[in-house]
Amino acid sequence: MPSILITGCSSGIGHNAAHTLSRRGWQVFATCRNPEDCDRLRSEGLDSFVLDYTDKATIHDALARTLEVTGGTLDAVFNNGAFAIPGATEDLPTDALRSIFETNLFGWHELTRAVLPVMRAQGHGRIVQNSSVLGLAGLKWRGAYVATKFALEGLSDVLRLELADTGIHVILIEPGPVTSRIRQNSIPHFERWIDWENSPRAQQYRDTLRARLYDKSEPDFFELPPDAVTRRLIAALESRRPRPRYYVTTPTYILGGLRRVLPTRVLDYVLGKL
Repeated sequence: MPSILITGCSSGIGHNAAHTLSRRGWQVFATCRNPEDCDRLRSEGLDSFVLDYTDKATIHDALARTLEVTGGTLDAVFNNGAFAIPGATEDLPTDALRSIFETNLFGWHELTRAVLPVMRAQGHGRIVQNSSVLGLAGLKWRGAYVATKFALEGLSDVLRLELADTGIHVILIEPGPVTSRIRQNSIPHFERWIDWENSPRAQQYRDTLRARLYDKSEPDFFELPPDAVTRRLIAALESRRPRPRYYVTTPTYILGGLRRVLPTRVLDYVLGKL
């Protein structure tokens, strides 16, 4: 039975991936940041325990618990847990940027480095990184999240090159809009870090970002359910020769293509309208 450690399983993509892979015969270790969510996942039949990307001890404890169950092997890791801080980049405190990188990049790197000796010893493994269309092209009001995903893309590309002779595959999944709680979950971070009322863009916040952020009923254009990502994850895990990248949703294909063919000024014009 192949084994996988998944992060960010409390809802959305991680939750769907954990249950789907479990039904496919994978030995799934579904981790969450909050113990209460782990309790719920265990009641749903999953093996779940805490992994908080901002707490190095929980990263290593989660991996140790996984290896204890598997007898010291692990076939795959799906780095997935992340959050966003909506707001104009000029309103983003540097400490806010540090906090989002801690979760969205540094914690992923800590877990990846910890599992690499295991995969090297067994001669194979898959490290799947849940990136984003925002790792390919930046959009307004999303500077913090875009920065972490651009960094993830570069770090993963280099890691893939360096591990080419090891039997360990590094794979990026790049979803566009997918049904999840990321918008709702970003509200506390927005309220903590963004002093929008004293921003030179205060009226834009009122007219655009805040209306969208607090409106739970409006789906994104071209939004797909989480199983669209899980289908790509299955391909990344089970294909004999997985692709380096898997696009998910129409916007990813469109923006990925535009980035390759358009001059920067023209692309800026297009992105500025979104």
